[in-house]
Amino acid sequence: MNKIRLGVIGTGMAWERLHWPAIQQMLDKYEIAALCNRTRSNAENFARTINLDLSNVYDDYHQMLQRTDIDAVDIMVPIPENYEVAAAVIKAGKNLIAEKPLAATLEGAQKLLDLYNQNNVKVMVAENYRYNEENNKIRDIINQGKIGNVVYFIQNNTVDFESEMIKDTFAAKEWRQHPNFKGGAFLDAALHDIAGMRHIFGDVDHVYAMGRPQKEDFCPYMSVNVQVLFKSGVIGQYVYYPDGKETQTPFIGLRIFGSNGEIYLEGKNCGTIIITDKNGNREQIAYTPNKGYYNELLNFYNAMMGLEDILCTPEIEYGDMKMVFDILQSIETKQPVKVDTTEPPKGSEMRFYTNLYQEGKEQYLH
Repeated sequence: MNKIRLGVIGTGMAWERLHWPAIQQMLDKYEIAALCNRTRSNAENFARTINLDLSNVYDDYHQMLQRTDIDAVDIMVPIPENYEVAAAVIKAGKNLIAEKPLAATLEGAQKLLDLYNQNNVKVMVAENYRYNEENNKIRDIINQGKIGNVVYFIQNNTVDFESEMIKDTFAAKEWRQHPNFKGGAFLDAALHDIAGMRHIFGDVDHVYAMGRPQKEDFCPYMSVNVQVLFKSGVIGQYVYYPDGKETQTPFIGLRIFGSNGEIYLEGKNCGTIIITDKNGNREQIAYTPNKGYYNELLNFYNAMMGLEDILCTPEIEYGDMKMVFDILQSIETKQPVKVDTTEPPKGSEMRFYTNLYQEGKEQYLH
C-alpha cells in the first residue's frame, strides 16, 4: 500500500480549511476514496471539485463503512457526535483519524478508549497543537537546556468569541454558540492549549482553578484562571478569556521562565519564538504557523506504513480531556484536583464525573 485510501465523514469547514489543504500537499500518500456528509449536496459539491465519481458520496456513514476498499476514515463532525461516529468506525475495523475531544463527556471518552483497546486498528487523534512546529521547537529548546531549569510559565489566551460568531469562522456554527456539552468553548478550544502545555511540560500533578461565571451560552465562564503544578515541579499560570480582547501589544502569549533565561511566544500565528538569557542575549527562531495539520496527517501515514508510532494516541487525548474536566471540577468545588494519577476517582470526585455525564446526556437528549 503506497497510498491510504481515505473515507471522509463530515465535509464541512474543518475538512475544507484544515485537513484537505494539508492532504493536497501529500497526494502521493493519500487518495480520497469516499465522502459522507449529512447534507449530501455538500459532499457532492466537494466531490465534483476533486473529480470523484458521485457513486462514492454518502449521507449515511454506516453505508460508507461497509466498503472494503477504505484503509482509514477521517471524521470531522460536531463534538456531541464524536463518540458515536468514532465508535462506528472502530467497530467496522477501520483505522481512524479522530477529532478532539474523543467525546462530549469523559465517560464517553473512556468508552471509546476501551473500544479502541479491544480492536486491532490504528487511531490518531487530530490534536494539532501536539504537532505544531512552535510547540515542538519550544520543547526542544527546553530539553536542550537553553534557558536552564524551567521554573514557571504564564500562558494567556484571549478570544473575542462574540465578534467571531458573526464572521465566516468556526465560532459561527450554531452548535458552538449554543453547545449541548459541558464546558462549551472551554472544552472545545482551551483543550488545545492544555494539550500544548502537557506536550511541552509533561504530566500534571494537580490543578487549582477559578472561573468568573457568565450567562452566555458559548461558555459558562467569562474567564478561567488555572494554577497548574506539573510532576516535574514546573508551576504554570493559565488563563482562558473567551469574552475579551487584548488591547495592548505585545500580547502576553506564552512566557516560560527558566533559571538562565526566558522563552516568549506572542501567539501561535506570529512565526517567531524569542529566547533571551540573563546576559541580554537574544535569539529568534522562526517556525511555520499552523503546520500541525500537515504534521499530524504525515504522522498517521508513516504509522500506517510501519515507519513510526502515532504521537497523539487516544490515551494521550483522554489525559488532555480529563484535565479539562478536572479544571471544571476545581472551579465548582473550590478545591485542588489531582490530574495524572493511576488511582480511580473516589468520593466527591466520582460524583462530579457522574454528574458531568448525566448533565451532558440530558442536554444532548433535549
